Amino acid sequence: MYLPSQFATQDQRLAARVMREHPLASLITTDDAGLPYVSHLPLHLQHEDTGFRLLGHMARPNVQWRHLQQHARALVTFMGPHAYMSPSVYPDRARVPSWNYVAVHCSVTARLLDHDDAHAKDALLKCLIGDHEPAYAAQWRDIEGELARKLLAGIVAFELQVDHWQCKIKLNQHRPESHAALHAAYLGGGAQQQALADWMVRLGLVGGSSAPSGGPDDPCGSNADS
Repeated sequence: MYLPSQFATQDQRLAARVMREHPLASLITTDDAGLPYVSHLPLHLQHEDTGFRLLGHMARPNVQWRHLQQHARALVTFMGPHAYMSPSVYPDRARVPSWNYVAVHCSVTARLLDHDDAHAKDALLKCLIGDHEPAYAAQWRDIEGELARKLLAGIVAFELQVDHWQCKIKLNQHRPESHAALHAAYLGGGAQQQALADWMVRLGLVGGSSAPSGGPDDPCGSNADS
């Protein structure tokens, strides 16, 4: 993606935070006609010392898994909070509107899990359950026998090894004269604007406190065998 230096970060913790807080990703492959094919899928992030790995699944009728089978390289994008920026945040009027946002792009190599490996699929699903509704784990454990086999057979599970990633945080960092007014405007706005206000604090563009960024851990570790 277009990534001016003032908006780029190499901080893995910030990139991981975007991926965990906004897990509905766009998985982009190329179809048989050479056109981009996109699926919107929740992905589970494993942040290890060696880098990032993403776990997910799609419905078996979705032809995209065949794209991954034929060509393992793909692109995954995560869109974080985003919002309009009015030129009114500047002290002078010789300015134009813009749009601020946070995003992560990942170049990945895919590995499809064995269709008949129910245990591996089950472990992967428990990672996603642990991310979004841990209480559902007990109900999932109670689904046994033929129904469980049918449900697992109906999905294609995969692992995506992140070979390269880019994280863009566009918050007018290069225009410090706008920061105080921009933060105040976002703080008084809706959920998207407030999330960007929190990112401004996180980056030290304005004073205040923000929730700490997560380190290299795997939240599904405690749920994988439950």
